[in-house]
Amino acid sequence: MRYVRVSLDEREEKDVYGILEGDSIQIIKASPLSNTIELSGKQVSLNDVKKFLPPVEPPNIVALGLNYKEHAEESRMELPPAPVIFLKATSAITGHLSPIVLPKEAPDFVDYEAELVIVIKKRAKNIRKEDASRYILGYTCGNDVSARDCQMKIDKQWARAKSFDSFAPIGPWIETDIKPDNLNIYSRLNGVIMQDANTSDMIFSVADIVSYLSRQMTLLPGTLIMTGTPSGVGFARSPAVFLREGDTIEVEIEGIGILKNPVIKE
Repeated sequence: MRYVRVSLDEREEKDVYGILEGDSIQIIKASPLSNTIELSGKQVSLNDVKKFLPPVEPPNIVALGLNYKEHAEESRMELPPAPVIFLKATSAITGHLSPIVLPKEAPDFVDYEAELVIVIKKRAKNIRKEDASRYILGYTCGNDVSARDCQMKIDKQWARAKSFDSFAPIGPWIETDIKPDNLNIYSRLNGVIMQDANTSDMIFSVADIVSYLSRQMTLLPGTLIMTGTPSGVGFARSPAVFLREGDTIEVEIEGIGILKNPVIKE
């Protein structure tokens, strides 16, 4: 099943949740995080969508660094013995087809990171790895956009670098019916493949991640977990590649779809 959140009104941006079936959306009465999913009886076409919104409104965005071996190597960092955790501001979230904005504070070294994103369904605390799937609603595509100069040279930590407005594109929908640990994952910049990997290459599996995080913090319904990016990011290339005004960056994950965002200047 695919859950989508969209706006059907350009003026008010009133959002609705729905179940995507082919080119049609069955509108549901409440968020897919509700205890029961009730159809409203209304159906609209994808052509009626004015704007794709992030498929949930997260209470937290938790992210992992260095969760693919080759990315750790290209970053010249040792493989972590446990998941490396950081947080992105929830105000950074944006949706499919919405622009990534190069901020005035740090416009020149903005990088892309294709990531599988876990959507938490219900409150999770101190759960076993074997039980992790019971707490997961589904999966979506994400882009952990990062201002590398802030991350590596100025602040030398990750919070500001990864939390500028629009630096957490998520979407285009939540897919509930896939197994997450063997999915092809790509990023494309202006149609050129930059990252090409498989989630089977993750150091820590989805179940490992959810169980581990639940032992560190309570995972609330709607929490987004960005599971790390594979190799091929811009700063590690020679010459380095960063996002520029007029670019289009895509994240594609097998079984989910394509998250696409244009790039503009603030």
